[in-house]
Amino acid sequence: MRLAKGGEEMPALDNKTYTLQPGMTAVCDAMGPQALGGIMGGELSGCTEETTDVFVECALFNPLRTAATGRKLGIHSDARYRFERGVDPESLVPGIEAATAMILELCGGEASETVVAGAVPEWRRTVALRPSRVEALAGISVANVEQVRILQALGFQPEVAGDVINTTPPSWRPDIDGEADLVEEVSRIVGFDSIPETPLPRKANQPAPALNLGQVRRVRVRRALAARDMVEAVTFSFLKQEDALRFGGGDDALLLDNPISADLDCMRPSIIPNLLAAATRNFARAQRDGALFEVGPTYRDPSETGQDWTAAGLRWGNAKSRHWTGPARAVDVFDAKSDVLAALGAAGAPIETAPVEAAAEPWQHPGRSGQIRLGKNVLARFGEIHPAVLAAYDIDVPVVAFEAFLSAVPEPKRKSSGKTRSFLKLDALLPVERDFAFLIDADIPAENAVRAARQSDKKMITSVQAFDAYQGKGVDEGKKSLAIAVTFQPKDATLTDVEIDALSAKVVAAVEKATGGSLRG
Repeated sequence: MRLAKGGEEMPALDNKTYTLQPGMTAVCDAMGPQALGGIMGGELSGCTEETTDVFVECALFNPLRTAATGRKLGIHSDARYRFERGVDPESLVPGIEAATAMILELCGGEASETVVAGAVPEWRRTVALRPSRVEALAGISVANVEQVRILQALGFQPEVAGDVINTTPPSWRPDIDGEADLVEEVSRIVGFDSIPETPLPRKANQPAPALNLGQVRRVRVRRALAARDMVEAVTFSFLKQEDALRFGGGDDALLLDNPISADLDCMRPSIIPNLLAAATRNFARAQRDGALFEVGPTYRDPSETGQDWTAAGLRWGNAKSRHWTGPARAVDVFDAKSDVLAALGAAGAPIETAPVEAAAEPWQHPGRSGQIRLGKNVLARFGEIHPAVLAAYDIDVPVVAFEAFLSAVPEPKRKSSGKTRSFLKLDALLPVERDFAFLIDADIPAENAVRAARQSDKKMITSVQAFDAYQGKGVDEGKKSLAIAVTFQPKDATLTDVEIDALSAKVVAAVEKATGGSLRG
């Protein structure tokens, strides 16, 4: 046996000729390689029906060298499978004696003396086992004496030295590498069915939630927007700096050092430009109506706190396609407002008390956009996209968009009483609904009246909705008639006419004070 010189060729038993590389183990004679050590024999030295003289070899080949040779030459054989996993180094002499006896028994003949070349590599090693680790790792209590007996029965040579059992694994167990392997040997003999069933400790009756509040909000927002027939998009978190500047970003501090593309060199300040680019690709493929949304991160600055979670949506073309029931209707600012209110509601934002204001960013159409604010924090923006922005994206149909800043939504107040809220609470009494029509100035938002009515009695009023606004014949110029529906929900007893009249009076007084209007006769 020697290492191949490189460039030597050997016809193998699989009828293929292999070119050996330097460092491969070869079994050679004066003519050259006759076998690949531990992998496959050669064709020239193979046995045929006329073979009468046989040279029997039993060798120990290096597992790593055998595996490397097999991979380089692409040979998969039983020999390689066994040798690259390691064999018993003490099995060579018994192995060749057993093979010789089998040949003599089956074929007859005469055997020569056995010749041994080289030496058996040193395989003895000591692995320490702390008896207490069996119970610690496997959960099985086994006496020290029993552990020693099990290891002896498996061919190990254990010696007790104080609190440690020093063990010499047998030659046929090269897989024993550490203390955990000895624990496994003891455990499998005792029986894995002896491991007791122990419940995991619980800190509370209810398990801890798998998702935090922010993750739950994002899941709920995705579901709410998908339920509104919007298709979720997943876009890159970066975009072209020119687009970032158009949407209030584009700082040099947010430029990428090694962008994957020249058009994706800046972290995005908003998701809307990415959705606009997606809408452009759809529009170019004759998809003239559509709705996309995405929930993902946006970036204000490169600091650790400069990343926000945002939900953004986009609608273009017609909100309602042409149909025999009526004409088509293009998307407008109220579609975006409805989408953003649904997103904020799913995120748990107090949309009932958050005012809606007229406001426009540079990328929005002035007079056809707004924002939702809670205190000084802007929760969302919505409205039509500015025509100049649409021209930059080659879109010639109406487009409305919204952004809901999920990171700005306040966390719900936690009650310290320790009482748990019931999952479902149904009122036993039927609600009472009353309609009110007020004559107010035309420039006063309907939201002022709705909020005032809701605040007039928070305990009894569960819903307030504006359902009609009228200007024209019968209404003075500069005025409008606003109708709202108010729902009273009794708690303990059915409301009497006197109680309903009293609640109605509260609603009328609150709305007249907030709007300066009057109840229509």
